[in-house]
Amino acid sequence: MTISVVLADDQALVRAGFRLILEGEEDLAVVGEASDGEEAIFTAGRLQPDVVLMDVQMPKLDGLEATRRIAHDAGIRSRVLILTTFEQDDYVFEALRAGASGFLLKNTPPEDLVQAVRIVAAGDALLAPSVTRRVIEEYSQRSAPIKNDAALEHLTERELEVLKLLATGKSNAEVAKHLYLGEGTIKTHVSHVLAKLGLRDRVQAVVYAYESGLAQPGQGL
Repeated sequence: MTISVVLADDQALVRAGFRLILEGEEDLAVVGEASDGEEAIFTAGRLQPDVVLMDVQMPKLDGLEATRRIAHDAGIRSRVLILTTFEQDDYVFEALRAGASGFLLKNTPPEDLVQAVRIVAAGDALLAPSVTRRVIEEYSQRSAPIKNDAALEHLTERELEVLKLLATGKSNAEVAKHLYLGEGTIKTHVSHVLAKLGLRDRVQAVVYAYESGLAQPGQGL
């Protein structure tokens, strides 16, 4: 199965470099390019790639807003992997909050870039659980959560439990061990949580858990 990719970066040289790296892999194919945020949205909608590699600083529309529009467009199934030269925590969180499925620095080794595209295309989140938790906890300490989100009422007691554990940075295997359940069962619960809350992946679920007030900074389970 070939993973299709669109490159969104305002520098042609950067796009050429990424194309060279990705097309050296048998399972990856660059199907389109975009030089600004508006073009990225249009190209993603037209080509429906598995992954959009999105730069943040671009003309007309920055990568964060382009990511937000792609993620909230029901007609676009692409996942977004943010590529940037910046590493500030606020920046990472805003990218994830916008709907990105991952965050990667541009100076990442080629083999890590290739693996990142595969991870995001598979529907997994590209951000170490410890980093995810640190970023979100720091943000949530400065932002008042939206208490008693009505959407949480659609989750079963077990699904709420799984979501709380995801918010602590636990992997599916760790959640399964904690609840004495099979990993396959946990994957099913996670899928139900994402579907009921209209979320794309587990990173979005973690963000949601903190923003809804379900998870609290420093919470230990």
